[in-house]
Amino acid sequence: MNPAASAALVQSDPHSLQLAATNLDFTLPQQLMVIALCALTAFISHMALAVFNDGVRPFMLDFIQKRTTRSATTAVSFGLSAGFIFGLGAPMALVSGVLNPWLLFLPTDILGILSPKKWLAPLLGAGWGAVVVYGLGGANDLAKKLPVDFLTAMQQMSTPILFLFTLFPVLAVTKQFGRLRGAIVGVVELALVVLTMKIWPNMFAGALAMAVGVLALIGFAIDKDLKQRRADKAAGISYELPEGTEDPMASLFSASAARLRKYLPLFMVLGAGVCVLAQMKIFGGGEATSFLIAKGQYAEAAQVDFYRVFGFIPLIATTALASGAYGIAGFTLAYPIGYLMPNPFLAALAGAAVFALEVLALSSIGKALGKLPSVRDSSEHLRSAISEALGLAILFGSLMAANAMGGGLGILIVGGLYLLNEAMGRPVVRMAAAPVAVIIGGVLLNLLYWMDLFTPIKG
Repeated sequence: MNPAASAALVQSDPHSLQLAATNLDFTLPQQLMVIALCALTAFISHMALAVFNDGVRPFMLDFIQKRTTRSATTAVSFGLSAGFIFGLGAPMALVSGVLNPWLLFLPTDILGILSPKKWLAPLLGAGWGAVVVYGLGGANDLAKKLPVDFLTAMQQMSTPILFLFTLFPVLAVTKQFGRLRGAIVGVVELALVVLTMKIWPNMFAGALAMAVGVLALIGFAIDKDLKQRRADKAAGISYELPEGTEDPMASLFSASAARLRKYLPLFMVLGAGVCVLAQMKIFGGGEATSFLIAKGQYAEAAQVDFYRVFGFIPLIATTALASGAYGIAGFTLAYPIGYLMPNPFLAALAGAAVFALEVLALSSIGKALGKLPSVRDSSEHLRSAISEALGLAILFGSLMAANAMGGGLGILIVGGLYLLNEAMGRPVVRMAAAPVAVIIGGVLLNLLYWMDLFTPIKG
């Protein structure tokens, strides 16, 4: 894919983040990289060494210890991943022109666990990678030729996703530390967004605001933990186990960490691959990041994904230590590092080094998190806040897309499908429900056009 072509923007508004036509034509090195990485991740998933889906990882301990079957674990992985693959991963890639981890790594989780033979897993993974790199462009071209171009309409999602995502630190601070601190951080973020738009119009307006918000949350959490430890020490409270008593969780964590360290070279190859893929500028680690990569704002994309790391380190570290299965993207630090690397060779070295440090430091990170309960809580609030902010942004952007492709009728169809999904108990996960509704709505509007019952909106 040509980054310059995919970074073209609608220039009428200097703050508009709506993308011009996306380009899903990958170069041969990019195609081979995607296929090879999908093969590797499927193999690692088959070995139960790592999975991308955080919800699947807790089930891996039973699978590793043979208390559950491969088919049962595959069913769990598919059930927890399918909605994100087809409702979020595929639409985001088609709209932004940038690949994402839901589209690449969730399917290889499933294929790797499903494979009955070790040699078959990488072949299945490579097959999926080939489907992605050779099939997305054709699907994109076909959709663009329809009378109602719902993919172009879905580019309306970019602005609400990027700007509402900026607020996730405010939500996290409010939930953990109360309304007053949340309001203060909110006012500061708003002021920084306005200031950035005025002074640095070519910079993503939310970058500086998010940095301050995340730092404030972490500062509040560390301050609370330090004060609590001082108070406990003054009161003579000790959390150390009696001499000669073995902590059963520590024993489990040590065994899991040792299992992962045994495969350190394989994890280093994985880290190199993830980092090189990010360096190629055809991959974004999140919803907001995908649009920033498409726009060519790589430094801002690195900032966004770096802030997200703080919400996932405790989750990934604790689930990895408890289950013996790591994250396919590690702590996701390889994403922002890759965006900033000048060439693939340095990216490979950096990715391998980062994954090596992460795996070797897992036990120490687990112990440190045990002493910082407020920091652990902050990560939970960050993840919850990210989901809430993106959920609203995706819903709002999807309704904007519905309006762009079908006016009131489009809003009726897309909004109605979303509400129907809610009423039915969310058979499609909430995050993916609105994009799925836009795609279904686009298909229905094209059918109505061919039946001469609908006239597409011009412009």
